[in-house]
Amino acid sequence: MKTLTLLFFGLLLCPMPLPAQTAEILLQKAADALSEMFYWTNVEKNSAAAPRVVHELAVYYKDKRNYDKAYLFYKEWLQYYPEDVPGLVACAEMQLMRDEAKDALVLYRKVLALDADNLQANIFLGNYYYLQAEQKKKALEDSYKKIASPTRMQYAGYRNGLSDIFSNGYNKAKGYLQKVLQLFPSTEAGKTLERIMILEKEMN
Repeated sequence: MKTLTLLFFGLLLCPMPLPAQTAEILLQKAADALSEMFYWTNVEKNSAAAPRVVHELAVYYKDKRNYDKAYLFYKEWLQYYPEDVPGLVACAEMQLMRDEAKDALVLYRKVLALDADNLQANIFLGNYYYLQAEQKKKALEDSYKKIASPTRMQYAGYRNGLSDIFSNGYNKAKGYLQKVLQLFPSTEAGKTLERIMILEKEMN
């Protein structure tokens, strides 16, 4: 902490001949480092102030689009309040921005365990399972098309594969998207549900 403080004041007292924008960026980085280090080194984790500092830092980094740091502090916030739905949603959002969809999936499932009517979680899970099913269906169909003269057993395997994808993918998506429409008149959710219904008829 002392080193960071000296660096910060050194920049202020001994300014280098840098372009204004570069100097501003350096000062901002120093200020960010100081505020972050202040929490890790100076704030008593059992104090009432600790969660407030964590939340402020999480929101600050989210606004700055520094999703790695924002995720770090939202995760820290959940150490204090593990069942805080807005905190879980924010943490999941940061994981999506960091291309960590599987972890976001786990977080949104936790959200729905606490709040079954959470719109954001239902939208994510509905779309997630739908897109996963679409990818698996395409892979299965591409593989089956490569067979010049499929046997009855191969055809039965193909149909069983489609049935499994529908049960574990499209059907799950359907449940979440129906919940979305109960909560909000989403045109996109309605269109996706229509496509699932068409596939359901084709399967039967």
